[in-house]
Amino acid sequence: MPLAKNYRALLERLPTLAVNADQVQILHSAHAFRQRLLELIANAQHRIYLAALYLQNDAAGREILTALYEAKQARPELDIRLFVDFHRAQRGLIGHQGQGGNHQMYQEFAARYPEPVGIYGVPVKGREILGVLHLKGFVFDDTLLYSGASINDIYLNQQDRYRCDRYHQFTDARLADTMVDYMDRLFADNPAVPLLTDSQIPRARQLRHAIRQFKQQMRRTRYEFTHRPRQSGQVAVTPLAGLGKLGNRLNRAIRTLLRGTREKLFICTPYFNLPKPLAKDIRSLLKKGVEVTLVIGDKTANDFYIPPDEPFRTIGGLPYLYETNLRRFARANQTYIYQGKLNIMLWHHDRNSYHLKGLFVDDDLAMITGNNLNPRAWGLDLENGLLLQDPEQLLHAPFAAEKANILAHCRRLEHFTEIEELADYPAPVQKLLKRVQRTQANVLLKRLL
Repeated sequence: MPLAKNYRALLERLPTLAVNADQVQILHSAHAFRQRLLELIANAQHRIYLAALYLQNDAAGREILTALYEAKQARPELDIRLFVDFHRAQRGLIGHQGQGGNHQMYQEFAARYPEPVGIYGVPVKGREILGVLHLKGFVFDDTLLYSGASINDIYLNQQDRYRCDRYHQFTDARLADTMVDYMDRLFADNPAVPLLTDSQIPRARQLRHAIRQFKQQMRRTRYEFTHRPRQSGQVAVTPLAGLGKLGNRLNRAIRTLLRGTREKLFICTPYFNLPKPLAKDIRSLLKKGVEVTLVIGDKTANDFYIPPDEPFRTIGGLPYLYETNLRRFARANQTYIYQGKLNIMLWHHDRNSYHLKGLFVDDDLAMITGNNLNPRAWGLDLENGLLLQDPEQLLHAPFAAEKANILAHCRRLEHFTEIEELADYPAPVQKLLKRVQRTQANVLLKRLL
């Protein structure tokens, strides 16, 4: 495809870090992710930088936070910094009335231990609904552990359930330095980013002016590193970050990646609500004969799903809203499903949930990211990702194993009618979705979800 060649040329012009392929490792379970986290915390000698949406006040969150504090007490020179979303840290879980924010646990730990751990709240916008910290990456000395997962019981398979994600480890000093440098330049000593361990945390209203300036800083700040072209035995890695629709380097790279596809595209997204540009690109690829595989969570594997035998809450309507999007998409593209050019794979495994994101293009390009590939990620949240260019296909075998692990709990959709429609849903869901459609609130919801 001539056009695909042009888009690939754009990717090849990006600055890169050269990482030895044998220093890239893929974990295949939430349990392995938890074990690796604890190992890396215990063995860190110089620095630990963690960026996540949240670290929850539950068994897993307390286990990780205890490990961080114990490491700091044993090695006071260890630089430990945790960056979480400012708003998310100060509220309980959705649907859990009366539950306090995670900041209360952070303050409790800070009072208990003499050597402090820096836990910072990053306010991407003045209100959570308008944008959150969705930056990912855990750095331990020269090791980067990258996942879309946050830290709580289900993400770490603490009890009898897990939330399936992707987990990639890179052992490379320059890549680790690049990730830390970005967080230092953007977050450290920034008046908009307060310590959540302080007894008096400023309110968003008090930070309004600082947040406004901070938002502009986030739009401008990029990962900075010295370009090192890939040599034999290495993969080229480009860290990317973006906020908002205009000038978003991550969004631009994702679109270029899609349009650079020659034969096959493999996409993981937990919430089927594609931004219009990505939906347009996928339709174009299908018309050109490219094989597209979409791996999506079944609605019952959505973290907001509420079984029909439990009391219904408004938030429980989200999985059904995403499913209606998917049914509409599958119906419009049924011909490609028949042809085997469109593979819609629905993930379901017992009572577990699905949180996978990312892209594989042909056998030589990949995007590892926490980006949900939805309008919210596209325009509201601070997102990042790692673009991998692997012309020698050195990671073909480990990536093939990762895809096989993902697909082990998937079924292929053969016809759009296999997806339930509005009339099949529980009565409270039907009532909610009819009201949403009647008020045209679905237009706004698609932008915010």
